Amino acid sequence: MNKIPQVSFVPTPIGNLGDITKRAIETMELSDVIFAEDTRTAKSLMSALGIKKPVESYHKDNEQAASQRIINSVNSGKTLCVISEAGTPCISDPWNTLTSILVAEGITFQALPGATAFIPALLLSGFPVDNFYFHGFLPHKKSDKVKAAEPLKSYNSVIAFYESPHRVKETLQILLDIFPAPIFCCREISKIYETSYFINSQADIDEIVQKGEFVVIVNNSQEKQIEVTDCSEIAVKLVKAGYEGKDALNILKALGYKRNEAYSAIQDIVNS
Repeated sequence: MNKIPQVSFVPTPIGNLGDITKRAIETMELSDVIFAEDTRTAKSLMSALGIKKPVESYHKDNEQAASQRIINSVNSGKTLCVISEAGTPCISDPWNTLTSILVAEGITFQALPGATAFIPALLLSGFPVDNFYFHGFLPHKKSDKVKAAEPLKSYNSVIAFYESPHRVKETLQILLDIFPAPIFCCREISKIYETSYFINSQADIDEIVQKGEFVVIVNNSQEKQIEVTDCSEIAVKLVKAGYEGKDALNILKALGYKRNEAYSAIQDIVNS
């Protein structure tokens, strides 16, 4: 095996163990110690992969002390990797401080490509993604959330947010008041119960199952979606492509058709 840098940032699966890469496994196996955001999750993952390495914690409450332990480990010649609870380290995780410290200390490190939740959600939205902005989590408090979201109206791009299950409905209500509909959101990406929603109204928000982590995508881009003048025409193409019922309806709504128009077009095909 090739020699790796002393510090590696390793993405881990966000829900499906099959998404782990061969290189990620190899890097963990070559490490002397693994620093993890959640040691219990890390040990469970390592057990599933058959990896036996010491695990130390690194989270927002101990990042200063843990960063020093990492520097000391590197200076003593050890090789280590850092992992988040799920997904790619530094993406809405506490690892940003560490990368800054490593750069300042002149310590070489590598960042492996791998799983992160907002990329699949961008693709599933059907929105133009040649220009997008990843915002991550909005503040918890409603008034702070509004203050943080309002300035984003000036961004000519698709915008991606993360949200927890118990705050997602409030966040969607706020975003629906600020940004054009539909808003796309997806929960449990890569898991058995992965579910996508296109949000056009409060009624759509009410239908959401508040379980699992959410990615929310708003289309604030000035780039227009592909224009199709006949809703029935594209409905036929969707049904022929294998999209059924609600899936076809959601795609038509994402393209800008009114719910009633889209529903009627699909029903005409089903009844024909």
